[in-house]
Amino acid sequence: MRKELDLASYGISVSRVHRNPSPAQLYEDAIIRENAAITSSGALMNSSGQKTGRSPKDKRIVEDPASTDSIWWGSVNTKIPIDSFMHNRRRAIDYLNTRELLYVIDAFAGWDKENRIKVRIICERAYHALFMTNMLVRPTPEELLSFGEPDYVIFNAGQFPADPASPAISSETSVALSFERGEFIILGTQYAGEMKKGVFTIMNYLMPKKNILSMHCSANEGINGDVSLFFGLSGTGKTTLSTEPNRKLIGDDEHYWTDKGIVNIEGGCYAKCINLSKESEPEIFNAIRFGTVLENTIYDDRTRLVDFEDASLTENTRASYPIEFIDNIKTPCIGEHPKNIILLTCDAFGVLPPVSSLTPEQAMYHFMSGYTAKVAGTEVGVIEPEATFSACFGAAFLVWHPAKYAELLAANMKKYHSKAWLVNTGWCGGSYGVGKRLSIKHTRAIIDGIHSGELANVPCIKDPIFGLNVPTHCSNVPDNVLFPENSWADKNAYRQTALKLAELFRNNFVKFADLASDDILNAGPCK
Repeated sequence: MRKELDLASYGISVSRVHRNPSPAQLYEDAIIRENAAITSSGALMNSSGQKTGRSPKDKRIVEDPASTDSIWWGSVNTKIPIDSFMHNRRRAIDYLNTRELLYVIDAFAGWDKENRIKVRIICERAYHALFMTNMLVRPTPEELLSFGEPDYVIFNAGQFPADPASPAISSETSVALSFERGEFIILGTQYAGEMKKGVFTIMNYLMPKKNILSMHCSANEGINGDVSLFFGLSGTGKTTLSTEPNRKLIGDDEHYWTDKGIVNIEGGCYAKCINLSKESEPEIFNAIRFGTVLENTIYDDRTRLVDFEDASLTENTRASYPIEFIDNIKTPCIGEHPKNIILLTCDAFGVLPPVSSLTPEQAMYHFMSGYTAKVAGTEVGVIEPEATFSACFGAAFLVWHPAKYAELLAANMKKYHSKAWLVNTGWCGGSYGVGKRLSIKHTRAIIDGIHSGELANVPCIKDPIFGLNVPTHCSNVPDNVLFPENSWADKNAYRQTALKLAELFRNNFVKFADLASDDILNAGPCK
């Protein structure tokens, strides 16, 4: 029986409102009303329109006395006056009131009952409803009956533009959040990821208020219950290295760390699928079936086979599916306190060691830095490696100052005896264009050495430039690979490149100096 919901309390008078409809119903509606299609694997394929990625420059947060001192204002978190927010809200409500049919998805962010929040999505597109059905933690029938009022509401009126003439609105796209009202307004973009990351932004505000660390990371669990966290920006290998046949996946993207352990925020996965193949990533490939949303992919009109190599719409093609579609998972998606915390970087300069043991202060420094590097040739004008820094490996979604998250990380590491590692999946023997990328076989051997405890029990040598403690041996990895200088033919070129990267680290960290302790400031490069 279809569950209807009265939205009059929001000023919405639409009579046809479907609450938590089945995937089958959403399939039918998306095909009839949105020109969606069913692929040969049974997945639903749809388009997000003009916007095929997030619009971070259009994100705004209401400045309110109750929260303003907690927010890291700047390029990531831009202020919007409450009057402009309410103008956005009226536009969204007015537009939604013109629709014949709306969807409401009531679900949870977080798998533990102690800290999860209740989220309500109000949207007009069936594919958006199915997307958030997949991405949030789905309530049981009993939980849905007793759901009550949500903690946060997302009004998705993405097919209607924002008003650029309104103060603090810079374009016809606006994603605006009010913590005090518990509301998130989307205008001018149909990209589904805005809803997912909107929820993550909310959790990045609420959890640290409770002294709980929210994290942009993946997590898995070994056969003995030992948990590892994997932090890393795009291209560092976070998804690949956290997906192992002998370890269960807790979650692939968003978690928080409570006094009981690690909790997945989400009920599903949002996987990149450009160039996806069954051979390269069988778990993701096999998860693309009935119930999965494929966003902005292209298929063959006759066979309905998806061409995962086709980037004509965007390279940011995506698949959204319930986490249960992955075979080797831990449910409920909760784990013990992590034994190992692995910070991944792809150093295209080729000077960081493949693995380094980090002190708590170094862990905070590199966590706040969030370093990786673009390689030459990926963008016009990039002729040598380019350093990229994203605080806490997810600066776009932070609300508090990065030091807040780093302090919680350090406190948890100390309290629960977690060990931190910096793992470089980038280049050796020279920078990009001269050296070669580290073998995935060697990187997996390093991860195995971390999990087995081998690397925690071998002697280390301190890197003279970066101050990192480098293990002298790892099974199935040649010893000379562990020390980058040994693999460079030109030792002077190595030193000059290493000093250049060290300076980039220091220059980036200047913006954190006001709130970072001397111990953290001194945990960076030595030279």
